[in-house]
Amino acid sequence: MKLDPSTLQSPAPRSARADAMTIALITLLASIGGIAACSSMPERNLALERAHARFGAAQSNPQVNGMAVDELQAAAQALRSADQSLATGGTLAETDHLAYLANQRVALAEESAASRNAEQQVKTAAAERERMRLSMRTQEADTARAQLAQSQQANAAQSGALARADAKADRSDAALAQREARMHELETQLDALHAKKTERGMVITLSDTLFDTGRFALSPEGRRNMSKLAEFFQRYPTRRATVEGYTDSVGTIGANQLLSERRAQAVVRALTDLGVDASRLTVRAYGEEQPIASNDTVAGRQQNRRVEILFTAQDEDVSMN
Repeated sequence: MKLDPSTLQSPAPRSARADAMTIALITLLASIGGIAACSSMPERNLALERAHARFGAAQSNPQVNGMAVDELQAAAQALRSADQSLATGGTLAETDHLAYLANQRVALAEESAASRNAEQQVKTAAAERERMRLSMRTQEADTARAQLAQSQQANAAQSGALARADAKADRSDAALAQREARMHELETQLDALHAKKTERGMVITLSDTLFDTGRFALSPEGRRNMSKLAEFFQRYPTRRATVEGYTDSVGTIGANQLLSERRAQAVVRALTDLGVDASRLTVRAYGEEQPIASNDTVAGRQQNRRVEILFTAQDEDVSMN
């Protein structure tokens, strides 16, 4: 029987088609794998990244690492909680709040280390002063057996050293007292503005009576309050604040969000008009979110319609004049 040549060549085209289908399938699977890998990348959280950066700086600071061990451990635990919230899909507000608490813990560690270092300097200066006094008495006994001129010269040198040690101790005592006085003055100023200490920091609440109903322009009483706030900012020129706007639940979500933002911006404009640098102020609008009272009553809704000025602990001015 005679074979047809065409039947001998047919397997080669089928093999080429199979190879082409295999290559296409591999390419498709690689594309799907790339998309899956991209979709699994964790979202970034800037507040948490800043908290990690500040914690790293504090941890690498010998003074903080050596004098605020417990506080640093608490900050590390707070960071782990924030990381867990981000990793497990927690809400942005929850993760931001946990990152803020971690930042506060780091600030507390830094402040504790600075305070303990100041106390250590005072103790060291006092010890040095006592050592110099003992040394002076010893040398006085030795020089008493030597020539009178040498004794007088030694006494003069030791008196100068003692005076310098006393001056150093006095400066350390004065610096500590001045720091405590500045912190007390800051608390007094915030009390005058009816500030309240919260987990987020010091908060000054401006009620809706500072605005006309449904409006975002400040009333005369609101402008007077802005004058007091502006004086506070001028007294402490390194402090920063976040101006947050809130509303009740009456109206649409979009309208409430816009009204809360415009009221917060009105406060910022009033402060900048009074000389406060705009770079020191941040605006956040929450609309009807985060109510502090029930929206089912008139009194509750009135409490929810507010603007809050938030001074975080990390911004506290520890070098006030």
